[in-house]
Amino acid sequence: MGKKRIITKSGGGGKRVQAKTTKKRVAEGRLYIQSTYNNTKLLLTDKEGNALVWSTAGALGFSGARKATPYAAAKVGELLADSAENMGMKEVEIIVKGVGAGRESSIRSFAGRGVKVATIKDKTPIPHGGVKAPKPRRV
Repeated sequence: MGKKRIITKSGGGGKRVQAKTTKKRVAEGRLYIQSTYNNTKLLLTDKEGNALVWSTAGALGFSGARKATPYAAAKVGELLADSAENMGMKEVEIIVKGVGAGRESSIRSFAGRGVKVATIKDKTPIPHGGVKAPKPRRV
């Protein structure tokens, strides 16, 4: 017979949680928001650009078309705001890139958690001239 073994299933797709205590204490930093048509990524760095915390809508368990929703982006913003609060962050500079639906809601949810927003910059790349036009059709 032997000992009974307890098998635990460890599958991906669970909710990502942050550590309650953080070693690093940072007063001010930068929040990079990359919002695409398919997902929303947030990265919290210090003033020098060293990454502290990051998360995406997909990492929180949203999948498929739900990753690109403003609700998913708001949840990611709340998670990063909580971890910024744990680090003692008082002021943040926001840099937004992309044209997705989660741009506004991630900023609003982050700012609504008590971290002061100093500036918001839009660094969305804009094409100058664009791609080459197709050749005219010969009939």
